[in-house]
Amino acid sequence: MARTPVKRRVAATWPFRPTVRYSTQVANALRLETYGGIVMLLAAVAALVWANTPWASTYKSLQTFEISPHWLHLGHMDLQHWASSGLLAVFFFIAGLELREELTHGELRNPRDAALPVIAAAAGVVMPALIFLAVSTGEAGAARGWAVPTATDIAFALAVLAVTFTSCPAPLRAFLLTLAVVDDLIAIAIIALFYTETVHWTPLGLAVVLVGAYGFLQFKDVRSPWVYVPLAVLAWYFLQRSGIHATVAAVAMGMLTSPKETPDGRPTNAERADHVLRPFSAGVCVPVFAFLSAGVGLGASQLGAVFTDRVALGVIAGLVIGKFVGVLGGAWAAVRLGFATLGEDLHWHEIAGVALLAGVGFTVSLLIGGLAYTDQAQFERVTTAVLIASVLASAAAAVVFRRRVRVRARPD
Repeated sequence: MARTPVKRRVAATWPFRPTVRYSTQVANALRLETYGGIVMLLAAVAALVWANTPWASTYKSLQTFEISPHWLHLGHMDLQHWASSGLLAVFFFIAGLELREELTHGELRNPRDAALPVIAAAAGVVMPALIFLAVSTGEAGAARGWAVPTATDIAFALAVLAVTFTSCPAPLRAFLLTLAVVDDLIAIAIIALFYTETVHWTPLGLAVVLVGAYGFLQFKDVRSPWVYVPLAVLAWYFLQRSGIHATVAAVAMGMLTSPKETPDGRPTNAERADHVLRPFSAGVCVPVFAFLSAGVGLGASQLGAVFTDRVALGVIAGLVIGKFVGVLGGAWAAVRLGFATLGEDLHWHEIAGVALLAGVGFTVSLLIGGLAYTDQAQFERVTTAVLIASVLASAAAAVVFRRRVRVRARPD
């Protein structure tokens, strides 16, 4: 998923200097994402190590440790659920900020420029779902997980890109980032539409009113965080009680956060929110979610169960094959049909590398997996499948990008 810092068109008097334009700061975004990806990777590795030691039962006890005061009326919420519903709300709030940035100043503001990554992203959602359904057909309850292989974890993807393709052209990075922003939007829409079983209308109405009040105050240029934080927390709470995943409210509020320039050159509301929350998201929220989700057994019996489970095989095929075919095929069709053009500094081999890299699924894939499969054994097989697919996709993309590094290094 895309994790690009929100930027400005003018300089601001702050400890950091926001970007003048979206495209000129892609390298800085990649450096930030490299660190975020490394922290998340370390958290996932730590969980895997712990879950495969003689003390694995203590890891399971930590995952399922319940914190659900009766007065909150949120039902049974263990640490794993708090991480997926609570901490990931910050992650998705930043995704909403990024989408607003793209629509205001980035690739999505121009329909012609947006066509290539948007069509590629849409095809990169449809094709993995179809492949998953084809592979898993006949398995009872398998169809619930059709959306698991549709999501890309951009933090991991950008880390792999930064390490393996040191001469990566800026337009290719922008393509990947924009593709991931659209992927984020589609993923949150899927969660809202297809993974909501029962809707409680009174708390839903209250959540809508609170999100609307947040947007109105942003429109009126109210700047105090002491106003917005209570609104955000209450909107999250009521949406969680409504039965709709609370991250939907986070994306909506992120998109409503104002990027409007101030007459005195102070940072915008979007910049201030991004500056404060991005380190917390990358350094705490996503790693904690990864740590509480990635701990699965990797013994012979567990791996054997993965490779004999058509649901898990469907996840692997969807991420590794479906994402590649969908993203590359969608980009090719967009250019072939005249909806978009391939930039001068882009090459189809590099687009293919990004298409492979789109098969690195983690954060949202695991979130959807947890929503789709309540059976713990099935969820663990799906989690293992996502990890295997991510390793395979990363390795394949690394091979392509290393070759492109050598090609670009050759003298003309």
